Amino acid sequence: MRSIAVTSGKGGVGKTNISSNLAIALAQQGHRVVVMDADLGLANLDVVLGTRAACTLQHVCSGEKRLREILTNGPGGIRFIAGGSGVQELINLTGNELEQFLAELAELESETDFLIFDTGAGVDESVMTFALAADEVLLVTTPDPASITDAYATAKLIFANKPSALIRVVLNMVADEAHAQSVFARLQAIARQFLGKKLHLAGYVRQDPNVVQAIRRREPFVLALGNRGAGSDILRIAAAITGAEWEPEPVGFFDRLRLAFGGARKKTA
Repeated sequence: MRSIAVTSGKGGVGKTNISSNLAIALAQQGHRVVVMDADLGLANLDVVLGTRAACTLQHVCSGEKRLREILTNGPGGIRFIAGGSGVQELINLTGNELEQFLAELAELESETDFLIFDTGAGVDESVMTFALAADEVLLVTTPDPASITDAYATAKLIFANKPSALIRVVLNMVADEAHAQSVFARLQAIARQFLGKKLHLAGYVRQDPNVVQAIRRREPFVLALGNRGAGSDILRIAAAITGAEWEPEPVGFFDRLRLAFGGARKKTA
């Protein structure tokens, strides 16, 4: 199982839209995909997917449901875990409660190829918990200068806590490939100069009025557009991620997640 934390330095850059459509694009390639809403501030993955979830992480944290029971079938063959207000409770789990959650999450490993965490924006503890535990981070940004600045700040903090982190960048709402390459080159140059680190370009999604229309209909744009416009862009990102070289870390994912949860609790204690 390959874990990906999708995050952004700034809100409003289309992070959840990228998470959900990337998940569907990966599923269309034949992969088994689960997306977990890990956004502490605004858990709205089910809204973006256009699929109402009867239960959320809150039901798991309260002991009312097991994780498998709240798995919801989403569009395009994916499954997702709705967050609700359960993300904060999840971060605060301790001892047996945390071990129970991790054990239930581990049960999904044998039937999941990609586990995608749709985190919140910014650099709070909940974002870092999943970013540091995941195999790789997908950092979403737009060409807006404030978005680029915040994306750099996010990458800086991730590298500070995990020097070996693999961070791939998605440029959203760009004019074309040349525009995306130009923006990424600036971000890459800053990361090299001040952090001595390399970022990787996962791809770009063009500004497309059809995406706005799909969002209003609560329909994932990759299903609405197929291999046209922004739909073809997200399909290329999925293909690039699938074909990209990566190596599982020496420490297993669930052990990394346990450590990340422990670190978040220490910082908020």
